[in-house]
Amino acid sequence: MFNNFRLNYLIHSINVLMAKILIIEDDMDTIALLNRFLTKNGYEVFTANTGNKGISLLDTERPDAVLCDYRLGDMDGRQILEHINQSSINAKLIFITGYSDVKVAVEVMKNGAFDYVTKPLLPEEILLTIKKALAAKDGEPFVVNSGTAVASKPKKSGSGSHTKYIDAKSKAATEMYRQIDLVAQTNYSVIIHGESGTGKESVAQRIHEKSKRADRPFIAVDCGALSKELAASELFGHEKGSFTGAIANKTGSFELANGGTIFLDEIANLPYDVQVSLLRVVQERKVKKVGSEKEVGIDVRIIVASNERLDEVVAKGKFREDLYYRFNEFGITIAPLRERKEDVMQFADFFLQKASAELGKEMEAFTPDVVEAFMQYNWPGNLRELNNVVKRSALLSSGNTVELSALPQEIIHYKKFHPTDEQPAEEKKLFTAPKVGGDNYDIKKVALNAEYELIMGTLQKVQFNKSKAAKLLNIDRKTLYNKMSAYGILTEEA
Repeated sequence: MFNNFRLNYLIHSINVLMAKILIIEDDMDTIALLNRFLTKNGYEVFTANTGNKGISLLDTERPDAVLCDYRLGDMDGRQILEHINQSSINAKLIFITGYSDVKVAVEVMKNGAFDYVTKPLLPEEILLTIKKALAAKDGEPFVVNSGTAVASKPKKSGSGSHTKYIDAKSKAATEMYRQIDLVAQTNYSVIIHGESGTGKESVAQRIHEKSKRADRPFIAVDCGALSKELAASELFGHEKGSFTGAIANKTGSFELANGGTIFLDEIANLPYDVQVSLLRVVQERKVKKVGSEKEVGIDVRIIVASNERLDEVVAKGKFREDLYYRFNEFGITIAPLRERKEDVMQFADFFLQKASAELGKEMEAFTPDVVEAFMQYNWPGNLRELNNVVKRSALLSSGNTVELSALPQEIIHYKKFHPTDEQPAEEKKLFTAPKVGGDNYDIKKVALNAEYELIMGTLQKVQFNKSKAAKLLNIDRKTLYNKMSAYGILTEEA
């Protein structure tokens, strides 16, 4: 007879196997590969080669997870995400994207996308990401241990537990930590500026945990994910029956944060009419639920964040000036990762430790050529992108060291296609024939170098979509695969 643990695990396993996955992809070869791979792994798969067909299947099949190419022929992934957010569909969205679109993918994750995977697609990464999405859909964090995937209940931390951080050593980071320590002891409102993926929420939480409110709630709200209709309800709460769908009383985020700190991320995306209500809350420290005449007093510290300069948003007329000045008692700017390269490997080592624990591996270090590649890359997605790259490379590595072959092609070949001012002029030209002399008399070698450059340049242009690359190169896919394999740039796909 099964005990409760084994029974719950069996039920979870059956639910995972019965999960519905919707693939929205305009490349029919990729659809076929993903369909075959996911069906083989026990999922019920539906496919669409246009965004409109995908939206139709979303409504009729109501999948558990969606694997969607960000760039579709008739729309982009934002519209798919908006449809999910505005409906009652409880599906986790995973974007498929090229590395040139990583920054965009990171930004749309702020609006509710679960995660993204990059081309060229890797079966292990896709399977792990889908399993995490399904576990998150059920409210259960996903843990991988000794090669076996299981869902486990979250561990309860003690009241005195704190988020663990690492202290970066760059001048910009050191100054930021100094400012955090100074403002944490006050009740000032704080504006945090920084690009997507720089860790604005971590900075806000760090301020809270160093403040006198550390033992009180820290409530984070992503304003970018709030629809105009539901923003006031999310922030201030509502009374039962106050609008269609209000089937019960709801306590708003400000009341939940009473005594502690509320963090309003991507504040610039907050609907203008909700900004008016927010100004009153900030001024009077009272909230009124939607549909109620009663005001409730609150004691909340407010920290807001934006990836745009709020003063510039004010100048455009998209954010209230009076609200901006209420928030602007203290400002902290997080420098992008490309401007503090001395911090890259410190964070990479930290993320590798986390990935090792998650995957049940003993990952120890990066090879010197990986370190060099990391230091040359410009990290448009900042710390979030670095974390994802490290997790991906740890997953692909068979030994205890991350090697260059485990990195995405965009990072491996970044220096070749993004020459710096320090490089010789001839190295800045992608398709310049080498100078005559020495080994360059070998016409076969010169031709192979030129062919390699042309193939890599074309793959970059189409985000490693091999069907499109083959079409541009006027060769068939099999020939392209053979050439990529010969040049050592072929990564196994799903």
